Amino acid sequence: MTTVLEAAPAASWLPFAEQPGCAGVRLYCLPHAGGSASAYRSWFGRLGPVSVRPVQPPGRETRLRDTPYDRMDRLVPDLADAVLADTSPEGETRPYAVYGHSLGALVGFELVREIRRRGGPVPVHLFVSGCAAPGSPDDGDPPVAGMTQDEVVALLRRIGGTPEWMLTDPTVLRMILPPFRADFGVRDSYEYRPQAPLSVPITALAATDDPRAGIDDVAGWRDQTTRRFTAHTLTGGHFAVLEQAAVTHRYIDRALRGTWGPQLPGLAPVHPQEASVVHH
Repeated sequence: MTTVLEAAPAASWLPFAEQPGCAGVRLYCLPHAGGSASAYRSWFGRLGPVSVRPVQPPGRETRLRDTPYDRMDRLVPDLADAVLADTSPEGETRPYAVYGHSLGALVGFELVREIRRRGGPVPVHLFVSGCAAPGSPDDGDPPVAGMTQDEVVALLRRIGGTPEWMLTDPTVLRMILPPFRADFGVRDSYEYRPQAPLSVPITALAATDDPRAGIDDVAGWRDQTTRRFTAHTLTGGHFAVLEQAAVTHRYIDRALRGTWGPQLPGLAPVHPQEASVVHH
């Protein structure tokens, strides 16, 4: 039986109020599988005039009672409605960018393509991290839908990012596993369909020890844009971009700087040992 999801109000997708004094580019931040909007809450106030807008998928935190999506083609149209409503609340479009980590990178990519299909205003930049480029070979893991609870927990341990106490508490597992399984349903059922590359600059972030996406796999995002492509590599695992948020913020600043002027105050220059590759 197919579950029909009723589109949620735009406000439910964006649970946090806009930060005071952040009247610049809006940065819509899409979480990893099983993740929530709070993954980006610590970014508030760290990007100068950029308004960090964490996206809340259903089935967690403020949307705990909402049914999570399990397919990309059901998720993306509703998310596009919310983003377009937020960027143009009074008919005048405000510049925005999209950041997605892991599954959020694929969702962000398909979100931009959906907005392009509708003839809507595309973002000034797309940031992707911890995710192989669309169309890359499968990572070989079996579908999560067929995994036992113990196998899912083992996968979460391998990926990292989930505290051990959460993985050993039966009550917590009953709360976090359903959205995780649903999100992996989005990923496992996703079929990349080639289209014309985006006319949107892309910055891709990889990590040296990421078990989910190798550096070469992440670099493949260069084929998805006709504009500037930049790749950066951090030292660490799958969640390096969140664990080293200050480094990630510098890369965001570097990419978006032209939209507001000089480098944001308080952000140190990128360290020369941090690897970067730029393609035009």
